[in-house]
Amino acid sequence: MCRVPCLQKRKVDAPGIRGARHEIFKVKKMTGKRGARLKVLKRRKPLVVGFLPENDCAPLVVAQELGLFRAHGLDVELSCEATWKRLAEKLVHRELDAAHAPGALPFLMNLKLTPENCDCVSGMVLSLQGNAITVSRELWRKGVQDATTIGEYVSKSAGRGLTFGVTCPLSAPYSLLCQWLREGDIPGPVGLRIVSVSAWELFPMMKLGYLDGFCAGEPWSSLAVQAGVGMCVSSSAQLAPMHPEKVLAVRKDFAEKRGEEHERLIAALIEACRFCDRPENRGWLCQLLAQPQFVNAPFEALEPGLCGPFAPEDKRIDALHGLNIFHRGRANEPSTGRAGWITARLYEFLRWSSRPGALANVFRPDIFRRARALARPGKLPGGRERWQTDEPQLKRRLRPT
Repeated sequence: MCRVPCLQKRKVDAPGIRGARHEIFKVKKMTGKRGARLKVLKRRKPLVVGFLPENDCAPLVVAQELGLFRAHGLDVELSCEATWKRLAEKLVHRELDAAHAPGALPFLMNLKLTPENCDCVSGMVLSLQGNAITVSRELWRKGVQDATTIGEYVSKSAGRGLTFGVTCPLSAPYSLLCQWLREGDIPGPVGLRIVSVSAWELFPMMKLGYLDGFCAGEPWSSLAVQAGVGMCVSSSAQLAPMHPEKVLAVRKDFAEKRGEEHERLIAALIEACRFCDRPENRGWLCQLLAQPQFVNAPFEALEPGLCGPFAPEDKRIDALHGLNIFHRGRANEPSTGRAGWITARLYEFLRWSSRPGALANVFRPDIFRRARALARPGKLPGGRERWQTDEPQLKRRLRPT
């Protein structure tokens, strides 16, 4: 009779390598299986994946809660990080194995333009678009309701300084905010400042008057609007439709030394992105992300970006099932075109005379193609076809809206 199930519960009492060898010998002696040595030696600590508290962390949360990581043989822990700086710091110091990061962050880290730097790569785009620009109620009452009117306001205000917030400098929110301000033909210099602020601080800082506006991922614009503190004046669906927003960033050495785990991680996230993009699942996502350990925002604030419609009150956008895109339009492929969108904006802001070598091979479509071959076909609960997953568990956690 095979005793392997009983042996799996045994603990290695002896410390260090000698204890591990002793346990291997006992397992091998009692089972006679050569594979016992490999099973003991291949045990690893859980992969730790960091994420930022925004709507587009949904694929990581879904993959964890529905057991998609486990289905691909991975033990994963999620870690919510308040700021991109903390995310980058933990990635460099190996406290994180992978990160849900702004698309520009791995490029900036490779270029040594962040406080913590290392060579990073990305084998997957997690989401497209998803940002919105919000101005304070005070600016709205003074007539600032679009790009044209902010230009007029700045011209009339005799150089009064305005302060806008973004969650990550030189990222997509920064680029979109600059694009919107340029459309207003703002004369310079006018003392306009753009500062880096964590997502959780955007709403309170606007409420206290420290910010005149901000550009960030959802649900923080919707939260400010619903609280009566701000008004949304534009979105990335209007300014740069389908632009790359968040990516899965890993250290280059992790991608090389633990490539098999990396690809299985991406495969699980591809399946999760497919689930997240189905409109009938968006209500479930809102309830899931509202929990304190994830985005920690009211359900009502999550709904506009994920379920739609999303836009200013008189210019409602009811397209693409909300602001975020997770899978449609080959959204997950880290293509040359998407890398070009990011690097073109870095060229614009940093004014390089030549292309830095560190920008090459940051996006890795070869890794994505291998991972995509591992992803299971079909649809998760909510679609007509079903994967083998614990649907009753999903129903206990989330009740359809």
